[in-house]
Amino acid sequence: MSLVYFKNVSKSYKDTVILDNVTFEVEKGEFVCLVGRSGVGKTTLLKILYHEEKPTKGRVFFEEKDIFKLKPKEVVQLRRKMGMIFQDFKLLNSKTAYENVAFALETTGYPEAVVKKEAKELLKLVNLQDRMDNFPYQLSSGEKQRVALARALIHRPEIILADEPTGNLDPINGWEIIKLLLKINELGTAVILATHDKEVVNTLNKRVISIENGRVIRDEKKGKYLI
Repeated sequence: MSLVYFKNVSKSYKDTVILDNVTFEVEKGEFVCLVGRSGVGKTTLLKILYHEEKPTKGRVFFEEKDIFKLKPKEVVQLRRKMGMIFQDFKLLNSKTAYENVAFALETTGYPEAVVKKEAKELLKLVNLQDRMDNFPYQLSSGEKQRVALARALIHRPEIILADEPTGNLDPINGWEIIKLLLKINELGTAVILATHDKEVVNTLNKRVISIENGRVIRDEKKGKYLI
């Protein structure tokens, strides 16, 4: 059973075509690099999967359910099965690293003891157990992205959607994030990594879906960045 299935998905804004008849599947536990130059539709594709954008045409399935036929309550449950991380971190500046991670569970009514245990475990997973009381302005860019990754994992998702997560990082910190994504993947979580970092993609030697002009032009099991 596929975890994700895009079937003939297109997305347009007025006369501008962003995605054009895109079809692919992602299996449970798979690591996929989604590559292409800036502006080719990688972010739009992830937003459609996360139910933030609606396709103009086509259907999107998650665990065999058509996500655009879900009721609002079911959409909330869907998003808990996905963790998203972004190039610009999207942390709450008024909250500490611990509070940023814990907040996602607190808002869904989990007991305080559970919130505390889960948040601390995830911060330890991303090697930030000694920085949990620091605010975002006290953290490096690499540390901020690790907080964002811990937050994305708080509901133990089936898949991580990583949208250019190394884009604002230097190479050393960028590779720390990639190593963490690999570690998370080895523990069973699927990963879709949207990136235009050629070195990262070629070193990983994972499945590569290449997008150009809104279309999938290449899908290789052990691919390279060839655009």
